[in-house]
Amino acid sequence: MKTYTIGFTQKGANKFFTLIKDNNISKIIDIRLNNLSQLAGFAKRDDLKFFLSELCNADYIHLEDLAPTKDMLSDYKKKIITWDAYEDKFLNLIAKRNVERTVSQSMLDHACLLCSEHKPHHCHRRLVVEYLNKHWNTDIEVVHLT
Repeated sequence: MKTYTIGFTQKGANKFFTLIKDNNISKIIDIRLNNLSQLAGFAKRDDLKFFLSELCNADYIHLEDLAPTKDMLSDYKKKIITWDAYEDKFLNLIAKRNVERTVSQSMLDHACLLCSEHKPHHCHRRLVVEYLNKHWNTDIEVVHLT
């Protein structure tokens, strides 16, 4: 099974949609807390859904269960908590949500987790894939598109 991740920041629409198309991604799973922000440009929910369908023949799904809480994200962005504390809180959150039971393995096959961060190092999309890999006892091949 192969799963991709991508952040839309620091990418123009051309690069973003080319990466999706060139990797034959079947669906984008949006795991952002806020997918309607004016700052998202081409990656606003309705625009993204349209562009994915028209340009990449890909589906769009928004899974809020894989997003952090507003308070958690705000505390991290304001540097009230460290990355390590954020990571612990987020992993506890998705464990409480039992995402390994609510998200199917087939849903992630040739799908791409989308969030805002340019790179996956300090991003919850990496944490989601690592968590599911561990709890599903599988070997998900993960490709972080940058």
